[in-house]
Amino acid sequence: MGKKRVLSGIQPSGRLHIGNLVGALQNWVKLQDSYDCYYFIADWHALTSQYADTSRLKDYVKDVLVNCLAAGLDPEKTTIFAQSRVIEHAELHVLLSMVTPLSWLERVPTYKEKQTEVKDKDLNTYGFLGYPLLQSADILMYRAHYVPVGVDQMPHLEITREIGRRFNHFYGEVFPDPEGLLTEFPKVVGTDGRKMSKTYDNCIFLSDTPAEVEKKIRTMTTDPQRIKRTDKGDPDLSPVYHLHKIFSSKEEQGEVAEGCRTAGIGCIDCKKVLIKNLFEVLEPLWERRRHYLDRPDELEDIIESGSAKARTAAAATMQLVRKAIGLDRLR
Repeated sequence: MGKKRVLSGIQPSGRLHIGNLVGALQNWVKLQDSYDCYYFIADWHALTSQYADTSRLKDYVKDVLVNCLAAGLDPEKTTIFAQSRVIEHAELHVLLSMVTPLSWLERVPTYKEKQTEVKDKDLNTYGFLGYPLLQSADILMYRAHYVPVGVDQMPHLEITREIGRRFNHFYGEVFPDPEGLLTEFPKVVGTDGRKMSKTYDNCIFLSDTPAEVEKKIRTMTTDPQRIKRTDKGDPDLSPVYHLHKIFSSKEEQGEVAEGCRTAGIGCIDCKKVLIKNLFEVLEPLWERRRHYLDRPDELEDIIESGSAKARTAAAATMQLVRKAIGLDRLR
């Protein structure tokens, strides 16, 4: 029995940050030894909301690729590719659109949420409405067994399962039911205490310099009750402590929490511990980033080699799809 296949992607809608690292990339690295992993840079998906300005799209694609490799993805073990280099995704998207009820797309939770939240872009486009359908094509194309998701992302996977079943109902069994590979995605707070997001301008980017990271940590908000060094605080009210829960040891977490509650340490001392631990994670990544940024030809070879492998897999699936529908050769 061969390894079961895992499929996941990431949008190049901006520079990647530490939330992307702990929420996706580190998990991808863990999975690559146990599964046949296909990881893609979802550049078409980025256009669903960033269509009006693509001036930095290529830079963001490169940033995603560099960070995937710097985080530890091995092109010899896993397939890393660009969505737009596998045109079969577009063909399957079109064919799935013929059988997908409009109401299914309109009921996707993030459709109305993002339209409400995002005020500076016109999201009244088919591309944005059809985002879940393109996502379904991405997953079904590789006949993936598993898709890494958090519990809150299961509705996105469920519509893929429904679309695959509807296609199979009309044309015969072509697509297997992809299952969610439930993963713990820790909530990573930004420098202002809200969820880390490029929208909020509160990110610690993987491409930041050591000086920039240190400055961002040192200027982070802490427990508002601790106005003076001698004031006692509540670590759970401090965004800094939430980052400690991800990057610091249990022992260190206990020490800084107790120091905060008793005013035994100041916020500056608390931040110094976090900076040390964050640097331990980021310094190897920064070194590997420098390696790949100095070798643009190697980056192109990696993404094109992965895309070629993805095209082979996609072509095999589309042969089954065309035959099932009756779009194959006449003889």
